[in-house]
Parts: sequence; C-alpha cells; structure tokens
Amino acid sequence: MSAGTVVLAGTVLFAAGCSGGGTGLRDGGPARTESVGKTSAPATPPDHVPASAEPSVKPARNVDPVALLRADPKVSAEVKRDLKPCSGKEYPVDVSYGKITGSSAVDIVVNVLSCADALGRGSYVYRGDGTTYENVFADETPPVYAEIDRGELVVTKPVYAKSDTLTYPSGEDVITYHWGGEAFAEQDRVHTDYSNIDGGGQPAPATSQKN
Repeated sequence: MSAGTVVLAGTVLFAAGCSGGGTGLRDGGPARTESVGKTSAPATPPDHVPASAEPSVKPARNVDPVALLRADPKVSAEVKRDLKPCSGKEYPVDVSYGKITGSSAVDIVVNVLSCADALGRGSYVYRGDGTTYENVFADETPPVYAEIDRGELVVTKPVYAKSDTLTYPSGEDVITYHWGGEAFAEQDRVHTDYSNIDGGGQPAPATSQKN
C-alpha cells in the first residue's frame, strides 16, 4: 500500500458539505456536493457551464471526508491542524463524487475551505478500489478549488494583484487535468483577466487567453 493510500474500515457517516462550490458540469451532478460549514461561497467560484440534469453518482459506500483527510499522510500538517468545525460539528469541506481516473469505483474530490472567508486551502482527489482510497492529486497552494467537469479534473485559482481584496481578484486561472493511467497531467489552462466596468467594484471578465 502506498503512502497516499487510506483505508477506512466499516461504514461511517457523510459529513455535510460546504456551500461554497462551483457550478460546473459535474459527473454525478451537484446532488452529492455537500457542505460542511456555514460559510459563504468562494470569492470566485468555478462557473464553467450550467449544471446538467445528469443522475447523481453515489459512492460505493459512505465515506467521512474529514476522517479521510486526517488519515492521509499526503495532507499537510498545517491543513490538518486547521481542519476544525466552523460551528458545532460542521467542517468547511466540500465533497464531490464522480469518475475521473478510469477506475470502476467512484472517485472523491475534497476541497478544504477556510471558515473566515471560504477560500480554498487545499484540493484533493481520492481514487478508490472498493476497499481503500489513494490520494492521486493534491494542491495546497491557496486559494484553490477543484471539481469534476465532464470527466476531467478542473482546478480554479483566483489571481490577486497587490492591491486586490480577497473578494475581488484581478483574474483567475482554470486548469484542466486529464488522468493518464497513473497520474493527472495538465491538459489545458485558461487565464481570465477581470476589470471593474460597472463602477461598483464588481469584477467582470475582460480577456481570456488559452495557453
């Protein structure tokens, strides 16, 4: 078993999901993207295409995402230390289920957010084989948010200039990763610049560039 493989024995309860996810087209739909904290949406939530009416993809068995993160040696000590409930027993964790690694089992995408501003602190992908879950992707460079979009892993990162506030970044990078059999590889990257055009400080798309 690799260092990034997590074994969960028995059936555990789902953690509630976070309200701050994207609205991209997910394999499995938004029904199982749940929220664990009563936090607001991220400053620039992913918004690629409207969610479809595809049937929900449910995991083979109930998985506690918080327990998954805490048992994972690939999750940094800093993220684990700050992985605490925002209020009561509600953790700031978003969870999505879908198939993006070619496995017969359902993959799990977990985003850890901050309680104060709902910005993504870490994004992880777990590949299951029915008995164990292996961490096959991790990005702990905040702010970051990952989702499943039409069978691919899509990671969104707001881009900030020195004078930007957390609410209004200057732009964003949207990176698409494709599973290559053993790992994810970057397939596409789109950068969007934002400008204030309404006089109220609300950012609006200005230009997009595909690398």
